[in-house]
Amino acid sequence: MNILTLWFHKLGSPPTFYRLAGLLLPWCYGIGLLLGLVALYSGLVLAPRDYQQGDAYRIIFVHVPAAWMSLFAYAFMAANAFIALVWHIKLSEILAMASAPIGAAFTFIALVTGALWGKPMWGTWWTWDARLTSELVLLFLYLGVIGLNAAIEDRRQAARAAGFLALIGVVNLPIVHFSVNWWNTLHQGSTIRLMGPSKIDAAMAWPLLLMALATHIWFFGSVLMRARIALLQLEGGKDWVRKVALDEGAAGG
Repeated sequence: MNILTLWFHKLGSPPTFYRLAGLLLPWCYGIGLLLGLVALYSGLVLAPRDYQQGDAYRIIFVHVPAAWMSLFAYAFMAANAFIALVWHIKLSEILAMASAPIGAAFTFIALVTGALWGKPMWGTWWTWDARLTSELVLLFLYLGVIGLNAAIEDRRQAARAAGFLALIGVVNLPIVHFSVNWWNTLHQGSTIRLMGPSKIDAAMAWPLLLMALATHIWFFGSVLMRARIALLQLEGGKDWVRKVALDEGAAGG
């Protein structure tokens, strides 16, 4: 067993993960909050008005990062579900299920802010556009995973069943992403591109990218927090959990 394998094996140990997550949590929340506030101020106050949409476009500084996170969180959930199903790693089950409500929240925010943006731009709150519809399907997939996980009493069986559903739903991710290219939709295409020139001014792009970074960091903090709670519930009778309870009780007292 090489050093890298040993490191991953140790990281997958519940006590080690619990302690490491506890150390990372305040950093994730603190940095995520700070970057998010800077990004919001820069986007809502400092960024120039759009020559076509005026100030209405500023909702992109919430909408676009939330939409990106809805896809990223699902990919993270599905990847951990795959690892859990193939290698039966308990921690991956926990991480997959911990990320589902967070991803659902980002998807809901993306849909709501999209509707708020669509009303002045398209003249309607909702249309059965390919991008909007596939994003709504993504929300239903998240809710399905959450519901299935909650419906089965045995926590590990629940995580496996919900993880299998999450893997089936992966097919929707490219549909969401490429829908504006595959179909004639009202939704605009990508404005920031990794390959080729972007269609957005740099003064607008950097707050958007900063907000995306902030949401990713906040996401990991939220996943770590939920995973720690789930780990304590799952491992409730173990010696290390009792030791943690005693240590935290002593620190709190």
